[in-house]
Amino acid sequence: MNEDFDRLRLIRSANIGPVSYVQLIRRYGTAAKALEMLPELAARGGGRAPRLSDRSSIEREMERTRKLGAQYLFLGDPDYPYLLTELGNAPPALIYRGKLALLSHPTVAIVGARNASAAACRFARDLANSLMTEHVTVVSGLARGIDTAAHQGSVNKSAVAVIAGGIDICYPPENEKLQNQIAQDGLLLAEQPPGTEPKARHFPYRNRIIAGLSQGTIIVEAAPRSGSLITARLAAEAGRHVMAVPGSPLDPRSRGCNGLIREGATLIQSADDVLELIRHFDERAAGANIPLDLFENQGGPSKLREMPNEEIDDTARQLLTRLLSMTPVSVDELVRQSGLSAASVQMILLELELAGRLVRHSGARVSLPS
Repeated sequence: MNEDFDRLRLIRSANIGPVSYVQLIRRYGTAAKALEMLPELAARGGGRAPRLSDRSSIEREMERTRKLGAQYLFLGDPDYPYLLTELGNAPPALIYRGKLALLSHPTVAIVGARNASAAACRFARDLANSLMTEHVTVVSGLARGIDTAAHQGSVNKSAVAVIAGGIDICYPPENEKLQNQIAQDGLLLAEQPPGTEPKARHFPYRNRIIAGLSQGTIIVEAAPRSGSLITARLAAEAGRHVMAVPGSPLDPRSRGCNGLIREGATLIQSADDVLELIRHFDERAAGANIPLDLFENQGGPSKLREMPNEEIDDTARQLLTRLLSMTPVSVDELVRQSGLSAASVQMILLELELAGRLVRHSGARVSLPS
């Protein structure tokens, strides 16, 4: 229990994101030790120590979560979904109500336009229902339109809803009954603390969880530059299937899906099309949850598995800092141009982030604050 408290306090502290959280736990072994080292690391990065989350606020959050009938799920826990651990920015802590066992089944996301047509909503609802009968878990974001239809089609036994706000906040308000039913019969997931009202900045984080939990993501109606297309991009970046339902070229809501198909997404017309595609997915990922060993060095720069053994001097820090700008650049590119080891680059970036001098972006990219 104390370790859970420290882990939650660490992730709720300023300048601590999913990437830096994993690096800190891997380097220092426990969240308590990582919290102790934050001032020293931030000083090396040229800034003040990040503001630690107040102990009393963590106590209040944990008590509120308990009273809501919800529980925490931490990265590295045995029940943490394996597919989600494959993300370089997997959420360190989730709050949930419902049946975690649903995430051990084959899992597909269905997302799409909030102002979807009646025909598209019916298609999404029927598709979700057909997948449910085949014991496929259906994930969506509880938004208006396609998300709501997907949940309605699978709510009886296989609906997973990932929400942008706190576990106790119903958004949109008209989905309160549906959200409560999913929490009872399916699974409701939130990354934000209880009481958090959903803001625009929260939705891309929610979208990465939807894509990360799923073997594939199906888009049903999406305008260009919509949030659904962000989810599709995140799914592709994670190496998952991207599927799209074609629509009339005369309907602006179909342009996103038709564009995805033109770019290589799989055209979907029925549940059989989906089942055929996910049947060949990595069985290890589709079957059981495999705990992530936070201390295992598995290689791969996006996974952030290794930390430096050698000392890092100020010359190396200055060299790397000079390579940074307000334009995001990949960590791999920084390794190539700096000539430093990948582990040393990661450590310097961690110090800069804790000092408030670094911003992380999707796709393992970083930049200076704008």
